[in-house]
Amino acid sequence: MYKFFYILLFILSTNIKASDFGTTGIIDIPSARMDADGVLKITYSKQDIGNITNITYQATPWLQTTFRYTDNENYKDRSYSAKITLTKESALMPNIAIGIKDIIGTGTWNSEYIVATKKVHNFDISLGLGWGRLAEYNTIKNPLASINDSFEHRPRESIVGGRYGGKSRGNSFFRGSNVGVFGGIKYSIPNTNLKLLAEYNTDSYKDEVRLGVIPDSSPLSYGVEWNGWERFDFSLSHQQGNQLGLRFTTKLDTKSSSLVREIDPFYSSYDGYNLSAAPKTLNLDSWYDRLLHDFERSGLLLRSAKMSPEQHLVTIELSNFRYNSSADAIKRALTLSQIHVPKYIKKINILLNENGYKAVMVEYIKNNNMKKFEANNATNMISLSPPKVIINPTNITKFKVPSINFDANIAAKFQLFDPDLPVKHQVYLKIGSVVNLSQSWNLIGSYHIDLDNNFDMNRGPGSVLDHVRTDINRYLVEGETGIDSLYLERYSSIYNKIYYRLYLGILESMYSGLGIEVLYQPFMSRVAFGATINKVIKRGYERNFELLDYTTTTGFLSAYYASPFYNYDLALHVGRYLAGDKGATLEVRRTFDNGFAVGAFVTLTNVPAADFGEGSFDKGLFFKIPFDSFSMTNTKAGLSTVIRSLQRDGGQKLDDFSGRLWHDLRNVRYDNLIKNKQRMLPK
Repeated sequence: MYKFFYILLFILSTNIKASDFGTTGIIDIPSARMDADGVLKITYSKQDIGNITNITYQATPWLQTTFRYTDNENYKDRSYSAKITLTKESALMPNIAIGIKDIIGTGTWNSEYIVATKKVHNFDISLGLGWGRLAEYNTIKNPLASINDSFEHRPRESIVGGRYGGKSRGNSFFRGSNVGVFGGIKYSIPNTNLKLLAEYNTDSYKDEVRLGVIPDSSPLSYGVEWNGWERFDFSLSHQQGNQLGLRFTTKLDTKSSSLVREIDPFYSSYDGYNLSAAPKTLNLDSWYDRLLHDFERSGLLLRSAKMSPEQHLVTIELSNFRYNSSADAIKRALTLSQIHVPKYIKKINILLNENGYKAVMVEYIKNNNMKKFEANNATNMISLSPPKVIINPTNITKFKVPSINFDANIAAKFQLFDPDLPVKHQVYLKIGSVVNLSQSWNLIGSYHIDLDNNFDMNRGPGSVLDHVRTDINRYLVEGETGIDSLYLERYSSIYNKIYYRLYLGILESMYSGLGIEVLYQPFMSRVAFGATINKVIKRGYERNFELLDYTTTTGFLSAYYASPFYNYDLALHVGRYLAGDKGATLEVRRTFDNGFAVGAFVTLTNVPAADFGEGSFDKGLFFKIPFDSFSMTNTKAGLSTVIRSLQRDGGQKLDDFSGRLWHDLRNVRYDNLIKNKQRMLPK
């Protein structure tokens, strides 16, 4: 069942150019090539030196990052790598890139390199200089030593990265008396999907030879790569003169516009009972009733409206329950509103209500001449302003209170790169419910029914800190089926700048408690500030209503920034964590218009590395995969998961209750909507 993780990423492909180490390259050596911006790929290679799993993300057009897990009979190693483009290829100049393997950690694959790649007809030729493990064959004097003598000495691997790993080995970057000269060629066979590979690798694999993993090593390797299937590539190689290597790569283009699902058309209630199949009880003489009916069919909730005939204006408050992008919801709402509102209305205002928060007012100047509309600069017809409460609405939708909504989905949890089992998983049926008690109060719950599970308790927590997270396996074994959450929540806003949520109950798998989160977000600002405080108690392992005797208080002050470049959001949280340790968490997250999101985080606290244990500090990756990429219709649902190289107790926060509002409101933030005005335009 763990193959489910790979299937999620098994969607799109063009020409994948991964090496055995995940970065774009030839066989084992890197090249200066990059993937397209936003490409996420998983590469798995199998060879005698180890089975290597890589998760590589093209974070920007010029930055490629890789998380790597190596498994062989002598060690299991986790590491991070990065590569940066220095120059782009031109008629005379090659691509040039600089990269580092094992930026943090014990340095099992420690090396740095500068590499140039040039395409000549069907040949892609790479030549580079390597430090560390890439300086064991065909060496020359380190050219950086002429700049400073300190570059001549490279610290031993045993003293870089910290005793417990996880720390930067920056004091060894590009150091050493010699550098290796490596290179390789890819030849594309015309009119085929095959490439021939050959490389000279300056890594002698002396550690693997010493440990008896391989008998000896040659710098020469060669192979063949096949790109015949749209969704993955495959290669077979003869490496180090004594072993066969297999590699396959799957890839997801997270920027792809094909992940944005078009809205299926239907006959509007304006077309009458027969064509629209509207119920006979619907008053077709009422523009509001017709619009309410068509909104519901489209996944929108019409809350209220105010008709102002003297101003030729209608203001409509709605909530979006179906569309991954608020811009798509606005487009649908404006399209239907143009059909139903009276002809004399020249301006339509849409008040977006996101999960109870009045977030933004979208103002649209109606234009009945569609050809002229399309020819002109249509985005001038749309403007954004701070939300305004509709005073004395002329129409109100009456809701049944309380109202109950249920949903059921297949979901999964993963624990990757455990020392005993590389992939642990649980596949479960998630039954969720939301009981709307009023406009501001909800009762929210989730129950998980186990379908398939290979979590175990073979390895204990092994932590000197309170086991605030390391006994999660016990919850997934003893409480494989149980209550995941059940809490009362209130949400509201003040002065259109301050958003808050209060909550009380079973908050997540391991903790019950109460808390408050506040976010200060000026309307047009890219900067926001927040605060969170929670009083929690640890839950019983069977995930019922039982409570244990561990109680703690966590709290954070947060600062947020929405970058104007590449859709990056940055967050810094400073405060107290579940184990009582104090420190800060830095988050970097990139979100695309198709709903896909990817990010990374790092947490440093006052817990010494010896107490934290292996890894030295908490760090990991974040992914969100929107389900409308796989479904037959629009949906806001998606799979969100966090991948850590290790689960420890230091630097741990409460899931979803430690600074979530900033990300929850991203869809309706000004910085996101203003660049999607074209996407809002009605048909």
